Amino acid sequence: MRTVQAIILAAGEGTRMKSEMPKVLHPICGRPMIGYALNLAAAAGVKQPIVVLGKGFELIKPHLPKEAKVVIQTQRAGTGDAVLIAKKALGALSGEVLILYGDTPLLRRTTVQKLIETHFKTAATCTLLTAHLADPSGYGRIFRDETGKVVGIIEEAEANTAQRAIREVNVGTLICNAQALMDALATVTPSSSKKELYLTQIVAHIAKQEGTKINVSKVEEVSEALGINSRAELARAIGVIRHRIVESHLQNGVTIEDPQSTFIDYGVSIGADTTVRPYTVIETGVSIGKRCTIGPFARLRGGVSVSDDVKVGNFAELVRTKVASNVRINHVSYLGDAIIEEGVNIGAGTITANYDGKEKHATHIGKGAFIGSDTVLIAPVKIGAGAVTGAGSVVTRDHDVPAKGVVAGVPARALGTNGAKPEPESKENGAVKLKSDRKSVTAVKVKPAKRLMVKVKKKAPAKGKAKAKKRSVAKKKTKKITKKTIKKTTKKSKR
Repeated sequence: MRTVQAIILAAGEGTRMKSEMPKVLHPICGRPMIGYALNLAAAAGVKQPIVVLGKGFELIKPHLPKEAKVVIQTQRAGTGDAVLIAKKALGALSGEVLILYGDTPLLRRTTVQKLIETHFKTAATCTLLTAHLADPSGYGRIFRDETGKVVGIIEEAEANTAQRAIREVNVGTLICNAQALMDALATVTPSSSKKELYLTQIVAHIAKQEGTKINVSKVEEVSEALGINSRAELARAIGVIRHRIVESHLQNGVTIEDPQSTFIDYGVSIGADTTVRPYTVIETGVSIGKRCTIGPFARLRGGVSVSDDVKVGNFAELVRTKVASNVRINHVSYLGDAIIEEGVNIGAGTITANYDGKEKHATHIGKGAFIGSDTVLIAPVKIGAGAVTGAGSVVTRDHDVPAKGVVAGVPARALGTNGAKPEPESKENGAVKLKSDRKSVTAVKVKPAKRLMVKVKKKAPAKGKAKAKKRSVAKKKTKKITKKTIKKTTKKSKR
């Protein structure tokens, strides 16, 4: 029967990171760096990994599974010393020991499984994980004899010019027979350069023993060999893992329009035929259903669950929110600690004010509700099924809107119901009180304004103009009389 125990070495201080945080706690795509090593141990069938921690161990412990056994390396005395410290937690020396590192997060599960399978199939005493690098700087070199047999690992600090030219390097991860491992560690002496016990020294000892066999298994991709010792290497690792995550979603039927500008964390679930548009951030702990559209410029944070056929548009942010099917959240909205039922429309600029300065509170929006643009919902509050909030409404805390209720204003007041007249509870001073789950919402009757009728009088002419007009009329009359008189006189004279 195959028995595999695992030791994860995570005691390095990471001085080149220039951080107060322990190196293995630096996040990579939504999880601490050490989480990747823990995942590899679990994939190998190891239920109780032994984790060797050093400075800052009290900060790392909460991120470890409960079943993990923790041992502390109080002094930086090398990887060999760390494994010797872990020996106490191993108990009976039986089976094989898998050595993993907390600062090599790029190792694939398939690579480690291949390492283990190679070890058992070839009946090796020790099997090393290796890689061929164009630039092997910083890595220990795999040293072989003239027959090609592995006879040791030479650390770069100890290597001469010819040995540094070797491009086959030690990645660090290995699997070894438990008894052979401990026997070899008993012979390890401090290195001449750093005065530390190197785990790699066990290879030369095992190679010299009669009946032993040392084998190697190569990494699937060169990037897997990258160890994290600086911020630049951390950035490279984040880029590699983010690319892998995007690739896995593409293979599962998700459309990602621009993988280079899409940021999806570890542990995100996305259904087939969903489209993720550019500049979208989806963080760990988010699940998205089928046939959805997310983004562009959307951010979905932890605790978000989105059902099928949902649209989350540009500049929308969701956190700890459950969204049922056929919901539309199109533009510039923040939904925190909310439950959105089926068929809801969230207008542009909608905000759930979930934090009162001390605690977070929930907002519940019922099936088919219509939330108008620029609505602010101050939690805790409930919007009933089929209810409507007018644009710019502020629904204050504990003032629930009943099913099919219609509210508007600041603070929001009831206007009636969606599709029916309001049922008055009582009338006081011209006001109507509507029924509500918590507090009554008062709607004030407003009488329609009377239509203003204005009679327009003809403007009287100025006095001067009136007199002139009279004189002109008088002249005309005088002329007419004079002409008539002359005409009569002329007729008489002719007679």
